[in-house]
Amino acid sequence: MSPIIEMQKVTKAYRGVPAIRDIDFVLERQEIHALVGENGAGKSTLTKVMAGVVEATSGRMLYRGREVAYASPFEALSDGIAMVFQETSLVPSMTVAQNIYLGSEKFLNRLRGVNVAAQQFLQSLNFTVSPTAPVASLGAAKRQMVEIARAVHHKAEVIIFDEPTAALTPEEKRYFFALMKRLKASGVSVVFISHTLEEALSEADRITILRDGEKVAEGKASDFTRDEVVHAMVGRTLSGEIYKTRRSLAQIRKPGAKVLSVQDISMGNAVRNNSFSIFKGQITGIFGLVGSGRTETFKIITGIYKRDFLRGGDIKLDGRPVRYNVPAEAVKDRVIYVTEDRKSEGFFETMSIAENFYSGLLAAGLERSHIIDFAEMRELAADWSKRLNVKAINENARVIELSGGNQQKVVIGKGLIQKPRLVIFDEPTRGVDVGAIAEIHQFINKLADDGLAVVVISSYLPEVMNLSDRILVFRQGRVVEEIPPVEATQEKIMYAAVH
Repeated sequence: MSPIIEMQKVTKAYRGVPAIRDIDFVLERQEIHALVGENGAGKSTLTKVMAGVVEATSGRMLYRGREVAYASPFEALSDGIAMVFQETSLVPSMTVAQNIYLGSEKFLNRLRGVNVAAQQFLQSLNFTVSPTAPVASLGAAKRQMVEIARAVHHKAEVIIFDEPTAALTPEEKRYFFALMKRLKASGVSVVFISHTLEEALSEADRITILRDGEKVAEGKASDFTRDEVVHAMVGRTLSGEIYKTRRSLAQIRKPGAKVLSVQDISMGNAVRNNSFSIFKGQITGIFGLVGSGRTETFKIITGIYKRDFLRGGDIKLDGRPVRYNVPAEAVKDRVIYVTEDRKSEGFFETMSIAENFYSGLLAAGLERSHIIDFAEMRELAADWSKRLNVKAINENARVIELSGGNQQKVVIGKGLIQKPRLVIFDEPTRGVDVGAIAEIHQFINKLADDGLAVVVISSYLPEVMNLSDRILVFRQGRVVEEIPPVEATQEKIMYAAVH
């Protein structure tokens, strides 16, 4: 049988610069095909051409043996190709059920009937999401579940997942991969982009590797090792640089002065009498499953959420009691929160790289006057782009045009330009490739070496074990255990998070 999708010499250029160049790609029927590569390698661009989001500059695409050129994602979806985007495309003001059935509603609908049908459908996928919840109230993981459910509901013959597991817990990932195999058994072909190479090697039938917009390798997943995939992606081996476990006391930074003291803070049922401290010159790793209160705790600290008015607990910064009503107050005190949801909360997508960096400076009140200095803006953009190795045509490129990893670097730079004393990273490498992960980890380590207090919230245990000088485990809205890195194992951390 002919492949369900065949792309021949496909090129897509932006402003004359190719994002992908002369790519040949084949998706067989009833196949799970992993697409891997560094940020900026062209993975998302290639899949967006498949799904009708962007139009190829040259080359052609065959779908079920006939040549197609989709003008919109709706046209591709109508033909049987659905895409689940890395940054969700849900309507925040609508409920989960309404988002799932959006575009396929009957002429007359009963809201109760839609909710019941959505409840049954979500349960069949093992997704624990309330169908009546507004999407705006959901966290990143549950939004991803709704996005996946919507794609499956449309009964597409080809489903493209862009970083589908980035925001999911280990248990939710198992459910997702079981779902992917059920889709394959029912006749669906799947393409998925993943920066977790173990997922690509264990779950895919075949792997295609891109580098600098070109295909560099393709074959059965069973024919590759992790080192071979990494070497093909970045041109060198990074296994020795990423996810090393700290096993000796000499590798652990000693705590400096106490920067942050949290005592018995509470916020409804999400955070309950939580207490801990953060120290200067150390990286404090935070691990907990979705719903453990880890993100909510640090959003309270930085003024994004408000703790309970009565018996809400105490927060002290350098020994001084603080209660931030808005994040701007925390920024003035040089307390920075780098969000996990970069698209919604991290950057201004229609503004340039330079304007985003400069907005961080303006927010901190560090500018010399209220008049924007364009020369200073360009100088800052060039400096921080070089420091963080942001790959773009130039500093005037819009952030929305960048790959996920480069967007993340802009978000990090926008925060660090504010000269913080305490930096809180929430999932700093979500949706980021191995090359960029190594760069971001080096940058985070340098911040701690320079004496800053650093917090890293992560769902990925190897990342927590690699970066942390101390590990705090959250469960049911509070810290339940502190584990020294020299004693930490993945099993011990997960046990504390679950039991």
